[in-house]
Amino acid sequence: MLRLLYTSFTFAIVGVFSGLFYRELTKAHDVTDRSATQLPLVHTHFLVLGFMVLLIVMVLERAFHLSEAAPKLNAWFYWIWTIGVLVTGGMMLVKGTMTVLGADASSPALAGIAGLGHMLLTAGIVLLFLALRQGVVAGAPVQRASVDA
Repeated sequence: MLRLLYTSFTFAIVGVFSGLFYRELTKAHDVTDRSATQLPLVHTHFLVLGFMVLLIVMVLERAFHLSEAAPKLNAWFYWIWTIGVLVTGGMMLVKGTMTVLGADASSPALAGIAGLGHMLLTAGIVLLFLALRQGVVAGAPVQRASVDA
């Protein structure tokens, strides 16, 4: 569970600094149409997909003991999801920076790598739900409170 906490915190820091990078880079290059670049989305992707999702998974781990009920699925989810967030956010950062600097960011190779990041995120969601299912099924039966009459 500490791994989830530390990774979530790391993504929070990366998300905050990517927002700072976006603001300073666009200001330094006098970019007024900030919607023309992917840089504003990097900040939110790292904060939501990295920081918030992993905090939610930490709560799910606490509630359903995913690492005990489905250790392999849980481990695969963690690594696939973390790499997916890094690849997706990293490619957005690269393409957004290239756009601000005036370079052509429409390379099929860049689009392919970004697509790979999104595929990893999709696989991570599937792995999470498979692990969650095993955690729910393996959970103890609901205990009903007895009523003393």
